[in-house]
Amino acid sequence: MISGLIDAIVDKKAPIVVGLDPNLKFIPDHIKQAAIGEKGETLEAAADAVLTFNKSIIDATYDLIPAVKPQIAMYEQFGIPGLIAYKETVDYCHSKGLIVIGDVKRGDIGSTSESYAIAHLGEIKVGEKSIKPFDEDMATVNPYLGTDGVKPFVDVCNKYDKGIFVLVKTSNPSSGEFQDQTVDGGGPLYELVAVKVREWGEDSMDGAYSNVGAVVGATYPEQGEKIRKLMPNTYILVPGYGAQGGKASDIKVFFNKDGIGAIVNSSRGIIAAYTKEPYSGRFDAEHFADASREAVRDMISDINTALFDT
Repeated sequence: MISGLIDAIVDKKAPIVVGLDPNLKFIPDHIKQAAIGEKGETLEAAADAVLTFNKSIIDATYDLIPAVKPQIAMYEQFGIPGLIAYKETVDYCHSKGLIVIGDVKRGDIGSTSESYAIAHLGEIKVGEKSIKPFDEDMATVNPYLGTDGVKPFVDVCNKYDKGIFVLVKTSNPSSGEFQDQTVDGGGPLYELVAVKVREWGEDSMDGAYSNVGAVVGATYPEQGEKIRKLMPNTYILVPGYGAQGGKASDIKVFFNKDGIGAIVNSSRGIIAAYTKEPYSGRFDAEHFADASREAVRDMISDINTALFDT
């Protein structure tokens, strides 16, 4: 799977992923009112507004980007209708040729992790028919339960040619409460997790890189540089660019010298671009998707300049 993602990144010269994390507060009023007019003030209306919003963003950007990353919590908040919108978003992205990274952060004891892995990356047999429940291409995984929680995902990746990104050093301010703590009299916990990710990945190589990737926040470039050295054959998903304070100049350390090895996420900075400078003065709510396209172009240019401008 990771080789397919790399091919798409290289083909579009865009080491970025757009986070589809819709929130009703930045979905334009005309979309929300149309949904409420049809289905009333219901969860179904909210989910319809989310799906309409997502499709417009995807239509405006799919030719520029290799992948999207829907965050499932933003859909679960609308209950079953929200999960239906999540699945329909995944399917619509696939119809546009995009790779879908399900930001689900799953991880539990073995049998439960296996069920999570099947739900998001695998197939379930119903009678004689095999069905793909959510059918993302890759998913984020929480490693807190250790190998018991991760190995079922690796097994499903190997069986169905899928991939995962394991949380190593996350972008949020309080991540250090656990992740930075010294373990066994040696380095911080995130380094131990990085070594385990590398080991898990050795069982799922796909060319030069493993299908077992890592999540490392753009807000911690110093730690990211250490992690990159610990995991030379691990692809890194980098959240935290833009809205959370991560800068392109900080991101170069997450990549290998050839400009490969990482993919950078932006969510609000892209999908809510029309509400923020410099786009808010040029695009109104009716043209929110055009603002998102412009923000994607700017992000690609910003990161590629940081990577390749000598």
